[in-house]
Amino acid sequence: MPVQEKFVSCGTGILPVQEKFVSCGTGILPVQEKFVSCGTGILPVPYVILKISYLEVKNMISVAPIAPPLLIGEKRVLLRNITWQGYQQLLQILGDNRAATLIFDRGILEITMPLEEHEFSARLIERLIIILAVELGLKIKTMGSTTLDRSDLERGAEPDNAYYIQNQPLVAGRTVDIATDPAPDLVVEIDITHTDINKPALYASMGVREFWRYNGREWRIYKLENDEYLEVSVSPTFPIVPKEKLYEFLAAAQLDEVEAEVNFRNWVREMTNINNTSGG
Repeated sequence: MPVQEKFVSCGTGILPVQEKFVSCGTGILPVQEKFVSCGTGILPVPYVILKISYLEVKNMISVAPIAPPLLIGEKRVLLRNITWQGYQQLLQILGDNRAATLIFDRGILEITMPLEEHEFSARLIERLIIILAVELGLKIKTMGSTTLDRSDLERGAEPDNAYYIQNQPLVAGRTVDIATDPAPDLVVEIDITHTDINKPALYASMGVREFWRYNGREWRIYKLENDEYLEVSVSPTFPIVPKEKLYEFLAAAQLDEVEAEVNFRNWVREMTNINNTSGG
């Protein structure tokens, strides 16, 4: 093509240089006026070129408060008007060798693909529970994300973590039949992004004694009373652990999981010794 003008490269191609250009993150902008660097991009500065820091710009213009970074822990797909038979067929088609989990609530099917933030929280909370069970001398049967289907309720779920603790002797050494056996004593769900399923109502209807929910920032604990959940401040199963200890454990594990486990285990032992000494 005839070169009537000069060109400048710009990420995906070239642009004609009818004017001067300035680099701006993902590409370039025409310099009809002078520009100044401002953290996330550039600002027009009429008449003069001033190279100033973001803090200086902040003092010159009104800047909106910066919201906390949005956590993305899962990708979700929601399907409505699904029959129980359709849900069961989909479970068979997908099989057990998959990362996605399914939850079904009377015609609504949600498929969740966990991401790193989700999996980190789920695995570390599971480790915390196992440490507590071992150090407190409890029996436990781990169910993981085993499918919990109740055709009589038209509800089914594959939680992040599920455990038999109080009812462990009833299901020890065999495969659980959720239709005839009691529900797990403790279920844990990590919901960092929004879910359209009312999980407290779902697990309460199944008879799960205790339900934990963690959204990446807050740990919420629910205790089953009269077929409904009551939110409580401490776990009925592990009353020794205040919420702050979970937050501390997860924060420490971001830097060093082994050190976080050792420190938490030592803390549990210290608390157990104090309670035993005081007769608690």
